[in-house]
Amino acid sequence: MLLLALSLPLCCGLLDPNRLDPSSDLRDDWPQWGGPARNGVSSETKWSSKGKSEPLWKIQIGIGYSSVAVHQKRVYTLGFDKDMGLDVVFCLDATTGEELWTHTYAAKIWDLYHGGGTLTTPSVDGEHVYVSEREGWLHCLSAETGAVVWAKQTTQEFKLDAPQWGFSASPLVLGQAVILNYGKVFAFDKQKGTTLWQSQKSYGDAYSTPIDFEFKKQPALAVFGGKGLVVLSPADGSELAFTPWETRYDVNAMTPVVLDSRLFISSGYDKGCALLDFSGSEPKLTWENKSMKNQMSGCVPWQGHLFGFDDKVLKCIDLAGEERWRERGLGQGALSLADGRLLVMSEEGELIVAEATPAAYRELSRSKVFDGGICWTVPVLSEGIVYVRNHAGELAALDHRLP
Repeated sequence: MLLLALSLPLCCGLLDPNRLDPSSDLRDDWPQWGGPARNGVSSETKWSSKGKSEPLWKIQIGIGYSSVAVHQKRVYTLGFDKDMGLDVVFCLDATTGEELWTHTYAAKIWDLYHGGGTLTTPSVDGEHVYVSEREGWLHCLSAETGAVVWAKQTTQEFKLDAPQWGFSASPLVLGQAVILNYGKVFAFDKQKGTTLWQSQKSYGDAYSTPIDFEFKKQPALAVFGGKGLVVLSPADGSELAFTPWETRYDVNAMTPVVLDSRLFISSGYDKGCALLDFSGSEPKLTWENKSMKNQMSGCVPWQGHLFGFDDKVLKCIDLAGEERWRERGLGQGALSLADGRLLVMSEEGELIVAEATPAAYRELSRSKVFDGGICWTVPVLSEGIVYVRNHAGELAALDHRLP
């Protein structure tokens, strides 16, 4: 496939008085898939459960399911331009939606059963933005201007086969490396794009984003592949442990939830979920059941409980795998969490704020954002603004800032 790489920095972006500060702390932003802690939980506390009646802004970014990364009042995301046959990476002003720069590359719609378009979420490390996509391209762009720092076509370079629905794992930036799940797991130098290591074998179809945790008192990577959960050394990619976990169509898509020395995994297609204990020398299955079946988006942890979509039912379960409550009628939505409150995007375009409590489902607010287009994308909160999108390509910023 021919790479079409056009980077369009706009004057307003280059003259922005709030130019990027490479030393800025990422922990107070939402710089990557899963947020600052990579678990769907924001550290933000100063926001209102009830937003303003009208969006702060709403724009068209192209079709897809990509979520947003937010850093230093800039929003990074991507969508597919069906007319041009291009993926478009956007850098937007967080409060106005003004386009600061775009970067494009040739892509295919890949619309098998779900409408197609972009699947992954950019990762920002302050200086650079890392963008993966469904056919194996990996781009490193300047966060300031969108200029290409480096790019590589992994399926060609490493002779990889994209899975049935395309690669959907987002980049994990860890130290000086950017980690990608392509069935095989790779670490690339984040400054140069050179290969630091690759796993010895493939672990099946690659839909899940890797996450870091600690195993045997050492740094480790957990990667949920189509054939199971593998634990790798982030130093050299060597395999430390493997737990088989096979699902119909090899779809293990959620990012494992780290709970101290335990990992929670879940899959759809009637597979179920499990809690694995990594406190010893080998992983130990604590329990396995069908109380939670995450097909696409995963669960968020809060005070000894997990909240997520069991297919089309929003549920709370405890860490023994027991259901505490369920709420129907939201479709196959997605959620995040901040300050003990759930941000839930229903499949049909409603944003719901609810208490993150095991006692009962307690709704605090509900607002209709979109009138059409499937909503499977995780809502993101940053500095009191909630960013939501639908598959049709509408991206909206909802004002939940305190007065």
